[in-house]
This record gives sequence, C-alpha cells and structure tokens, in this order.
Amino acid sequence: MPAAIITREEALARLAECFRTLGYDGASLSALTDASGLGKGSLYNYFPGGKEQMAAEVLAHIDAWFEAEVYAPLRQSKHPREAIAAMFQATEDYFHGGGRVCLVGAFALDATRDRFAAAVHDYFARWITALAQALKRGGAEEPRKLAKAIVAGIQGALTLARALDEPALFRRQLHEMRKQIDQALPAVR
Repeated sequence: MPAAIITREEALARLAECFRTLGYDGASLSALTDASGLGKGSLYNYFPGGKEQMAAEVLAHIDAWFEAEVYAPLRQSKHPREAIAAMFQATEDYFHGGGRVCLVGAFALDATRDRFAAAVHDYFARWITALAQALKRGGAEEPRKLAKAIVAGIQGALTLARALDEPALFRRQLHEMRKQIDQALPAVR
C-alpha cells in the first residue's frame, strides 16, 4: 500500500522529532524515511538536497515559529511585561513543559554546530536581542545581560530537565526566571 500523502509542513515536524531523538549524525536516511512516513522518493522530492537540506529546513521551520511566537511579540509589544509573560508561556508550550529537546541547542553542542553555525547563532542572538529590547522598554537595568541570563537559564533548564528526566524542573525554573524579571522591571504605576 502506498504511503499516505503528507504535507511538507507535517514532514518537517516529523523530521524535527527524528533529529531531536537521534541527533543529526544518528538520523540515518532510513530513520528519517521511517519518521517522515514518506517513501525515499517522496522524501527526496521534498528535500532533493538530502539530510543536510532536511536539517536546514527543520531549523528554518523552528526559527520561523520562534520569530512569529516569541521574537516579534517581544520586539513589537507596547506592553513588555505581557510580551515577556507570553514568551515564557510560548516557550513552555513549545518545549512541552520540559519534555522536548531544543533541537537548535542540541545542534549547538556538537560538530553539527559548524555545519549550521549561522542558523544556530541567529536563533540565540535574535532571542537575546528581542528579549533585551522588551526588557529595556520595561525599564530593566542591564537588559542585554539579563536577556542572556534568561535565555541561558531556559536552555540550561531544558538540558537539566532532560538529563534528570524531570520535566517539572523546567517549569519550576521558568517560574523562577519570571520572578527574576518581575523584580528587574520597575513597578507599573
């Protein structure tokens, strides 16, 4: 029986989970084919550049989600506290409350980083910049320093929650970082 037709979007979501589970090097063509639910021909029809194109497009897909759901609202909101609260909620939702690996972070930790250095760098740099802009509009002192600490805290909490198999740790850390930001922003009058 032929494989069911799935959209490119669905294929990207499935490939992302395969890369999250197996890493770039561990995600063989066979594993990617199985994960996508597509035959090899269909997979190469969507991604003629093979595994590297698949990974690059998965990273671009993740980046587009973060741009729409996290970075743009942080940059554009006239209400920094609300935008920052929404960032924490979107982050918690995206990472399934600490149960989902950050693929961009995982790619940053091994030799894969060199292959996708620009995408990895841009993901984190844009997050830090957007958060720093919101913090600055909110009146925080040293907004860039705080933004770096928050993004590092999110990534560290994800890693630790995964390492200890304790997703609740991620949620607790997000709560603590929310309090840290509330203390850093002047009281609303």
